[in-house]
Amino acid sequence: MSERFVVVRVGQDDDGVKNDPVPDSGGAEGDSIDPQDSVPILEYSREPNRYGDGMPKESSPFINNTDHDKGNLYDGKNMALFEEEMDSNPMVSSLLNKLANYTNLTQGVKEHEEADDEEGPARSKKPVKSPALGTLIGVYLPCLQNILGVILFLRLTWIVGTAGIMESLAIVVMTCSCTMLTAISMSAIATNGVVPAGGSYYMISRSLGPEFGGAVGLCFYLGTTFAGSMYILGTIEILLTYIVPSAAIFKAEKKENEPEALLNNMRVYGTCCLTLMSLVVFVGVKYVNKLALVFLACVILSILAIYAGVIKTAFEPPDFPICLLGNRTLQNHNFDQCLKTMEVDNVTVTTKLWSLFCDSPDLNATCNEYFTLNNVTVIQGIPGLTSGVIRDNIWGDYGPKGMLVENKHQVSEPAADTSQDIYMPYVANDITTFFTLLVGIYFPSVTGIMAGSNRSGDLRDAQKSIPIGTIMAIATTTFIYISSVILFGACIEGVVLRDKFGDSVKGNLVIGILAWPSPWVIVIGSFFSCCGAGLQSLTGAPRLLQAIARDGIVPFLQVFGHGKANGEPTWALLLTGGICEIGILIASLDAVAPILSMFFLMCYLFVNLACALQTLLCTPNWRPRFKFYHWALSFLGASLCVSLMFISSWYYALVAMLIAGCIYKYIEYRGAEKEWGDGIRGLSLNAARYALIRLEEAPPHTKNWRPQMLVLLNLESDHTVKHPRLLSFCTQLKAGKGLTIVGSVLQGTYMTKEDEVKKAEQNVKSSMATERTKGFCHVVASSNLRDGFSHLIQTAGLGGMKHNTVLMAWPGTWKQSNDPVSWKNFIETVRETTAANQALLVAKNVDSFPTNTDRLGEGTIDVWWIVHDGGLLMLLPFLLRQHKVWRKCKMRIFTVANMDDNSIQMKKDLQMFLYHLRLDAEVEVVEMHDSDISAFTYEKTLVMEQRSQMLKQMQLSRTEREREAQLIHDRNTASHAALNDKPDTGPDRVHMTWTKDKFLSERNRNRSEVNMGVRDLFNMKPNQSNVRRMHTAVKLNEVVVNRSQGAHLVLLNMPGPPKNRGGDENYMEFLEVLLEGLNRVLLVRGGGREVITIYS
Repeated sequence: MSERFVVVRVGQDDDGVKNDPVPDSGGAEGDSIDPQDSVPILEYSREPNRYGDGMPKESSPFINNTDHDKGNLYDGKNMALFEEEMDSNPMVSSLLNKLANYTNLTQGVKEHEEADDEEGPARSKKPVKSPALGTLIGVYLPCLQNILGVILFLRLTWIVGTAGIMESLAIVVMTCSCTMLTAISMSAIATNGVVPAGGSYYMISRSLGPEFGGAVGLCFYLGTTFAGSMYILGTIEILLTYIVPSAAIFKAEKKENEPEALLNNMRVYGTCCLTLMSLVVFVGVKYVNKLALVFLACVILSILAIYAGVIKTAFEPPDFPICLLGNRTLQNHNFDQCLKTMEVDNVTVTTKLWSLFCDSPDLNATCNEYFTLNNVTVIQGIPGLTSGVIRDNIWGDYGPKGMLVENKHQVSEPAADTSQDIYMPYVANDITTFFTLLVGIYFPSVTGIMAGSNRSGDLRDAQKSIPIGTIMAIATTTFIYISSVILFGACIEGVVLRDKFGDSVKGNLVIGILAWPSPWVIVIGSFFSCCGAGLQSLTGAPRLLQAIARDGIVPFLQVFGHGKANGEPTWALLLTGGICEIGILIASLDAVAPILSMFFLMCYLFVNLACALQTLLCTPNWRPRFKFYHWALSFLGASLCVSLMFISSWYYALVAMLIAGCIYKYIEYRGAEKEWGDGIRGLSLNAARYALIRLEEAPPHTKNWRPQMLVLLNLESDHTVKHPRLLSFCTQLKAGKGLTIVGSVLQGTYMTKEDEVKKAEQNVKSSMATERTKGFCHVVASSNLRDGFSHLIQTAGLGGMKHNTVLMAWPGTWKQSNDPVSWKNFIETVRETTAANQALLVAKNVDSFPTNTDRLGEGTIDVWWIVHDGGLLMLLPFLLRQHKVWRKCKMRIFTVANMDDNSIQMKKDLQMFLYHLRLDAEVEVVEMHDSDISAFTYEKTLVMEQRSQMLKQMQLSRTEREREAQLIHDRNTASHAALNDKPDTGPDRVHMTWTKDKFLSERNRNRSEVNMGVRDLFNMKPNQSNVRRMHTAVKLNEVVVNRSQGAHLVLLNMPGPPKNRGGDENYMEFLEVLLEGLNRVLLVRGGGREVITIYS
């Protein structure tokens, strides 16, 4: 980590130790976190502990503080056992203080704060406000605004008329099911930690890696950009078709030229509108965000007006007459009355309609054949809910471009010559219609589900708000779409529904004629809605491109990561405007919609794949708060996305996949050379080599960290495994995932122990198979066990596939053994794992641990979190509970509060920390009140030191007896030794020329020293540092046994061994006292890095 923790001394009782105040270390305040540059784990500032009052108390007369003790960062009695590591492993109260002050900064905040810093220190910085948006304002309404829009107002009635109610419902159900399944997957990913700005790009890139993230991120960017084009085209279509048709620059003199003139007008006005919107975004993006609620209000009012109009049609349908010639629908622009002739002053005169079909207004004029053969009829465009028109609109009416919109129930006399029909004022299809085309056009109306996840930094509780808000928004919009399909089909005449531009109702917006109180409510509302959506797209797309560029995964895009001083993406906005102009030049909303559908479907596809992959891999960091997901639902959503892509447009789908594939390969292989092997075996070996090299490039990210185990086994004399339950526990912890290496050591050389090594390996493999441990076995021969285990810790694994955690059993018989080698080997192994930055798990009473066939009932796994050393204590119970042996166990976390700690606030902060970690656990803060060191502790320390001293004297006595034998041997060979000028000086031999007097005096002197040492045992006083450590062990043991004696497993921070190796035996005694009275215990030491994160 970039900063070390500083733990401030906590005050003591009046009887406690007097602590001098610790000066501030002079470190900088915690820097702002930019989630886009990297995903930080935690970052802390050096500041006083807010839980303590910081007041020093009087010194205790019982414990004498030395100068060395004063140099420590922590002098308290209760935690003295952990004091040597306080500089790197902070007390929990200090950690929680920093976590409580942690703020998730949203995108752009860091740049603004840096700009403030440049203005000078005198300027007072405003504190960053904590996120305060709830589910309604932060997620639900933004999703509604992004989902509802241009397609609803401009194309839904046409889709219902063309496809029919049944097929329209099928389109709605398919597309909404796709977005609902994607929202479920997205909710799982978004609640698996903090999701900073970047939305789907961030989620996919951090879940599937930079290659997929870059490819899909750019697809999502292109989709958002083309969505801006679509909204601008919708804005111009409303403006020129329904608000001010006279503003058209290009005007068609003939009917057949009208489509081309409309497209040219769209291009000109669209370009002007794009330029204006880009300037607005460049100059005042904050005003765009403030106007978002205004645009949303327009959408909601328009929808309410539609429902009000539908209700009104049930008892008072509006009067919108439709003129039919035969069964053909007429464009009602250039005539007022649906009559061929009429009586004026008893004179029959022709109408304007007559002039449209005849060469003159005279009654004897030559007229169109179909006009002559058929009569005109007037029908109501909106018969109303009770009219029964729903029966006529059940099924669709597809057709080619130019097909006339006809009412099949009207009588019609066909004409022999239909060549002139395209020049007549009939309503006709402007494009060829078919089911799959309508799917592609409709799909953009259900996009926008990422709006909530994009705002996660602004949410008060993102892990709760994102799933609820997004799914509720999709449910609401699905209801609106389904009800609209049914109500449109039940209220509006079919020929009017198929009239895309409202030509049969005097150029009114078809959905507008249904609204109450006026069609202008819908026209104005949809206009501002499209304007707002276009501005939002031009605001969001450049920021997404900036996030991708700043990640540096696509080198040629890095220039777009720069912007203004306040972080606004200027260059990205220019590129977005250029791409958006391509959509404007296409000029047809119906042609642009399938393009952006492809890009959004690609994005949704990989969101579903990311969730399914994370679920199936069971990565330790995959702990979503949202529980209603399943890999099968994610795969179903992914399959639906692929199906919709090819249903909408198979060639667009292939192009989108090709673009994504090219970007993927570019990111994966930029600067790298391909290497090919021969045949399948060569390819497999090359792939394995490539994967190992890639793994070794950098250490794994915290999100991907899982315990890669090296299990150190002891063997019996017959080379069988001494503690097979250690393998069982490893299996339960790993669940077959990740790397497991099982190692053991035989004493001797490989040349003499070759057969025994092979036999031991077979026995270990057999035990691994019995205990279902999947991994590799490695038995080595070494001159001594100490060196052998050291070599395993240093060299086990290959390349990036190396262990990061060592699992071993507690040496339970260390007290009974006269040989100190066993516990010395244990302590040296602890030191080596610490030096190698590897985590260490020590299982005490491992033979009582459950087997793989056991099923533990209701019980608890208790975690005693004393100091923070990377979060491994939190991760292990979660991993164990994934296995069926521990599945029913609940997790409890205990932490210790000293006298001056605010235990209530500690508990709240710890609960919030666990909530962000997505861990379900009961929390309890245990208060350890300071007290005088008891006579029991003093006596226990004295006994420990006397025993240690006595063992040393016994060792000296044994050494002295060996020395006597050596002296006698040397006396017998004195004559030979005297002949040598340079006697051989072996490491354990003393070569002298001895006389009898010298021999006796030397022996008496050694014996008198031993006797003096034995007498000193009864006069010695215990070392005060040992007394404080023993006090910690006794007090902690009391509270742990009191609360966790009945737990199925107790996890506890393992104190580090003393820096002074002379206290190694005392260290073993401290641990023994700490664990006394507990059945199953797992001592845990972190590996010097964070292994658990609040981020996704």
